[in-house]
Amino acid sequence: MGDFNLALLIVAIVVCVVVLLVSVYLLVNYQHPDDKNQAYFPKFVVVFGISVAAISILMLPADVANRQACRHAIYNGACNLTLPMKDLWLAVYIVDAILVFFVIPFAMFFYEGDQDKSVGQRVKSALLWVGTTAVVCALLLGVLYGLVGKVDFTVRHLSSSATTFPSSFTDFTSTQPCIGSSNHQCSAYSASASSEKTWTMRTTFPEYVVALATIVGSVLFSIFGGVGIACLPLGLIFSFVRRPKAVITRSQYIKEATELGKKARELKKAADALHQEERSGSKGRKWRKNVKAVEKELLLLEEDVNALEEMYPQGEKAEATWAFTVLGYFLKLVLGVIGLIVSVAWIAHIIIYLLIDPPLSSFLNEVFIKLDDVWGLLGTAAFAFFCFYLLLAVIAGAMMLGLRLVFITIHPMKWGATLMNSFLFNVGLILLCSISVIQFCATAFAYYAQATAAQEIFGHTLQSLRGIKYLYKYNVFQIAFVVLAGLTFVYYAAFGWRKRKPTGRFQLSS
Repeated sequence: MGDFNLALLIVAIVVCVVVLLVSVYLLVNYQHPDDKNQAYFPKFVVVFGISVAAISILMLPADVANRQACRHAIYNGACNLTLPMKDLWLAVYIVDAILVFFVIPFAMFFYEGDQDKSVGQRVKSALLWVGTTAVVCALLLGVLYGLVGKVDFTVRHLSSSATTFPSSFTDFTSTQPCIGSSNHQCSAYSASASSEKTWTMRTTFPEYVVALATIVGSVLFSIFGGVGIACLPLGLIFSFVRRPKAVITRSQYIKEATELGKKARELKKAADALHQEERSGSKGRKWRKNVKAVEKELLLLEEDVNALEEMYPQGEKAEATWAFTVLGYFLKLVLGVIGLIVSVAWIAHIIIYLLIDPPLSSFLNEVFIKLDDVWGLLGTAAFAFFCFYLLLAVIAGAMMLGLRLVFITIHPMKWGATLMNSFLFNVGLILLCSISVIQFCATAFAYYAQATAAQEIFGHTLQSLRGIKYLYKYNVFQIAFVVLAGLTFVYYAAFGWRKRKPTGRFQLSS
């Protein structure tokens, strides 16, 4: 038993090192050339944030493995060599909340500050914004914790009289499972409703902070995740459907390139005008609206340029480039089909296990258990994959809605062309939603993840917290998730096959 936990500790350390190296790799390869050899603090925040998000997702499978270390013990406290998962959960998610609400906003304000100002002035401005946010959050958390920071557990009071121990066990039957000549209440399920009582206790402040952060993340998760779990696979499939079927002629290429050049000049003029407004200090609502409009049009222009380059490859290896383009679209089709299977499995599991009471089946829980029987870590690996898939769905949903809703700022991630503010925004989104992904998985896979520290925090305390327990009692987030997923499936079925039409002449709002 001790050797097992030592092996688990070694695996945890190795995984943390690997996650850190992968985070550095993503930063180096995605960062924009303009950010090389500068913006070191935002880069540190990005690497640290990605590492915390990945580790938090991997902690739930580790929690399951940690629980299995003591599965042969007579009682849970008989094994003293397991990892302190509850303390680790609280530490990770307190760090998560600090990063999301304080450190990342400070890094973004500092990075996006006026470059003409000194470093001290930019730090002062960023601290002013973050400090104001910190005071407001601290007051809000303190008031809420003092007023409603309690959990209400519903319990049933059972009692039975004492009797002499029987000399034979033949007296026990299905109609009389208890000791004694009369039929006593042995099961809480068969106890009368009058025996129910509410047991109230105050939760710890760290658990309360995690709970409120989970609520904020759950709202975003139900929106972005619901949309993303459908658009992630269908986007890949319909990308294959809308793929360029053949190489265009040179005359067609020149015509399309000329039109794109005109639009690029319009965007440059608009960007210069907005930069002048920023220098003059007139940054009102109309200015912010126009900035987002320019960002959206610039992103669409880049997509058009990439599509044009695909349809007319140039250079000495044009034929090889076209061949790789075709293979890339077939790879998208394969990944899209696999993703569609996973998405359908997720939605089916939510419906039959979470929304129907009592559940029709434990479904994916049984799949993971059977995979564990095949090989000890196979079920845990599949479990981790399904959790990570939800995070990918959140990112896909945010990108899709960001192109269509005015109030969402677009921060696309591009290989070798991602600025630090986009990096920070996406890392913050991942961190915020990772809490909800873990809570969602702990609920959806409650049978597989039973008796874990995550189940204690997210399955019992959170769902019994005064004021917000009804959101979980009536499955508000799960219903919103499934409804948005269904609407997105309908949207793609109706419009996903269509190619995007040019937006026409770009104009700013007057």
